[in-house]
Amino acid sequence: MTSIQHPVLLEELRRITGPSHVLCDGDLSAYTQDWRKRTQGKALAVVRPASVEEVAASVKACAAAGVSLVPQGGNTGLAVGSVPDESGTQVVLSLQRMNAVRAIDTANLTLTVEAGCILQNLQDAAEKAGFLFPLSLAAEGSCTIGGNLATNAGGTQVVRYGNARDLCLGLEVVTAQGEIWHGLSGLRKDNTGYDLRDLFVGSEGTLGIITAATLKLYPQPAARLTAWAAVPSMDAAVTLLGLAHQHLGAGLSGFEVMGQFALSLVDKHFAQLRVPLFKEAPWCVLLENSDHESEAHARTQFEGLLETAFEQGCVSDAVVAENLAQAHQLWHIRENIPLAQAEEGLNIKHDISIAVSRIPEFVEATDALLRQHIEGVRLVNFGHLGDGNLHYNVQAPEGGDAKAFLRDREEEVNTLVYDSVARFDGSISAEHGVGSLKTDKLAIYKSPVALSMMHAIKGALDPRNIMNPGRIVRL
Repeated sequence: MTSIQHPVLLEELRRITGPSHVLCDGDLSAYTQDWRKRTQGKALAVVRPASVEEVAASVKACAAAGVSLVPQGGNTGLAVGSVPDESGTQVVLSLQRMNAVRAIDTANLTLTVEAGCILQNLQDAAEKAGFLFPLSLAAEGSCTIGGNLATNAGGTQVVRYGNARDLCLGLEVVTAQGEIWHGLSGLRKDNTGYDLRDLFVGSEGTLGIITAATLKLYPQPAARLTAWAAVPSMDAAVTLLGLAHQHLGAGLSGFEVMGQFALSLVDKHFAQLRVPLFKEAPWCVLLENSDHESEAHARTQFEGLLETAFEQGCVSDAVVAENLAQAHQLWHIRENIPLAQAEEGLNIKHDISIAVSRIPEFVEATDALLRQHIEGVRLVNFGHLGDGNLHYNVQAPEGGDAKAFLRDREEEVNTLVYDSVARFDGSISAEHGVGSLKTDKLAIYKSPVALSMMHAIKGALDPRNIMNPGRIVRL
């Protein structure tokens, strides 16, 4: 099917959004190729509405024509959930023009923003008003809050503030029928039936299109200190996390773990970052303490934590950032692990979650399993230990053909890893979503009862299956 076969629809979309915002020709790869460049789709058109009314009218027009839509924010997703398929029959509905900060309520500690607002711009708006919006992830300079909510993004501060879902109080959503749900409440208590907000958060555009959100704000901390510690084992990292909870309490805002090989890739491809301590121990931990009293109080807490950690032998060496620039440098190292891995070659990525207490056993068992099946396999293990989320990635043996490894071994590796995750009662998707990459896997690792309920919800809200079809569940 080509755009020529839908002239009436395209003309209606041009009338709704303006001719220059219905893109059919030229290079549309920014909208049709996924972030990891695994898939290159083809769109009937890319539509860029500027208001919720234009979104609603566009959805109605597509529904009337029987054309499915793929909602898209910054197109930074990692599960191939926001690009069209190869048929050329789908409309990409980009929210990038809907990027305004609508309101900041300082008394209610809330901010209302449109879905296309880039996360970093949202953070800056909150900071300018004297507050903190704590959602933070590596793609924050290009991802949008609508996409963050649609995938229930996590990031580096979940241990204190929770996922995107926990930071959202209300939503504005366009349904599959082109109706507008005005749910932008700033209420923290509203027990009037089913929580529709939580239904749409994490639904990846399969039930409706998030067009705006009311989000929680927090006071800016008086001090924020960052430490980098070398630890002798994953067990020691979990012990250090427990000590951090005891010593820092609610001040513990970030706790990242990084394997030695993952850090060696950063050292290899971005030597200017000067990775500390990674040659001394198999694991390093990056932790952050946000204190609302003073820097002196925060530093005293950190000193007490590290003193206890050294006494118990769960830390072999540590450095504490002396200023904000040094703290940013340490976080920059952590955030460059995926980029360093990409420089090393194509790889098999996993975004899994396991109960923190079981992570050491999981890592030991799964490492051994993969090495048993694939000689010379390299494991790039890092992630958000504070909330049990690991990016347990698999790299081809050194000197091997990375592209061939991905093509020939991905299914085998995924099965080994996901079966192990299931044995440890974990999840095969912690923060990246299901998209199209894991839809078939969900049918294997999700319970039949859960899948039945999910199908029922999809069928009830989107009976014609026009909202991002083929993602999460298949009708």
